This record gives sequence, C-alpha cells and structure tokens, in this order.
Amino acid sequence: MKSLLSDKPIPVRERLIFAMDLPSVEEAESMIDRLGDSVQFYKLGLQMFMTGGYFRLLEKLRGLSKKIFVDLKFFDVPETVKNAVEQLAGRGITFATVHGNDDIMRAAAEAKGSVKILAVTVLTSLDKGDMRDLGFQCDVEELVLSRARRALALGCDGVISSGLEARRLREGVGEKLIVITPGIRPASNTAVKDDQKRVVTPQTAFENGADYVVVGRPIRSAKDPKAAAEEIQRQIAEVFAQKGN
Repeated sequence: MKSLLSDKPIPVRERLIFAMDLPSVEEAESMIDRLGDSVQFYKLGLQMFMTGGYFRLLEKLRGLSKKIFVDLKFFDVPETVKNAVEQLAGRGITFATVHGNDDIMRAAAEAKGSVKILAVTVLTSLDKGDMRDLGFQCDVEELVLSRARRALALGCDGVISSGLEARRLREGVGEKLIVITPGIRPASNTAVKDDQKRVVTPQTAFENGADYVVVGRPIRSAKDPKAAAEEIQRQIAEVFAQKGN
C-alpha cells in the first residue's frame, strides 16, 4: 500500500502531541517538568479545564516555548462559539477544536485569527455500533470524509480523525487539510484496554497521511513518562527518515 507520508514543513519532534489529561494543575506542571524536551506540543482538554487552572497552564507552556492545542470541542450556538474562539487570541495557541454543524464551524473559522480550527469528525471512542445507536446509517469513513470536506469549505484548517480513516481523508481531500490522529498506541502497547476503540500505531497513522499524532495514556501511565515519549519520538523519526524527510 502506498505511503501517504505528510510533506508539510513540520519539525519531526512537533508531530507528537501529548494529551495532558491529569486531575490537577500541580500534577500537570510536574508532568511538564518531567517530560522536558521530549515533548514539544501539548493538548489540553476538558479535564484540565475543570481543574480551574487552565490558563495558568497555558501561560506556563507558552513561557517554555511549547506548542499548545486547546481541545475543548466548542459546541454551542454559533455566536457563543465565535465569542469563545475570539478569547483565544494572543495566547500563543496553535490549534483549537470545534464540534457541530456548518453554522458552528463557520462561526469558529470566522473568529479564528492566527489559531487553526480543527473540526471533530467522529470520536475515536466510537465504533460502527455506536454510530448506528446515534442514528447514523452511513459508513464511518463516508461520514468522516463528508464532514472533512464541509469543514475545509467553511474555513476550518483541519480535522481530528482516527488513523483508520486518515488515508481516505488524504486521498479524498488532499494535502491542504491538517489531519490530527488521536487513539495512538505504540506497537508495544496496542493490547492495552482503554476507552479508545479505533486505534493505530504511530507508523500506521503517518503512513496513512496524518500530520500529527496525539498520545496520552501510553506516556502518562508509563513508569518513566519521558522515556516513553522519547521512544515514540524515535518511532516517528524513523518513519520520516525512511522517506528522507
């Protein structure tokens, strides 16, 4: 199968995004210190938001020249989403996620400024059975592709998509779209049971066209998180080295 390795000018070590899902700001700050230069890009989601120290963490990461991904999946009436996205201006944020229909995605895109807006296609915690339960009769890949095309047309910059659908996305939408793939499990860790149902290895995700991969639990739960992150960085570097990137 043909490799669809990303040719975007992204530093290889920034292609790993660490999902910072921890119960307190103090634990998050400790993790940042432990990881050091092994991680350059951090994703902060709802759990971190509810600790009450979200913007404190943003400032810490910004002070360390780290890249920041605000993963709050904005979903509300369009005007509210627009106002929320505007609040991200000037905070050194690279990506933010939005979830919803055309009007919601359009509102986020209109207010994005320098922040790149990523549309959520289908959560990687859902499988075909879950989609049927939600009332979607179409194939998961078809739904992902449809949402990605609409998001791009509405001014969004990319999508969150399982590595299982990344190839179809890249072939159907092209290189312009940014594809970020969560649900990543290193080859030695794919047997771990968790809440992600559509998982792939870093190599598979990138060869299927992902630009970035998001890794959380395999790093957070490791005995030595920095060593775990460095091992994933090694795997990513190896994939891109094979193509001369």
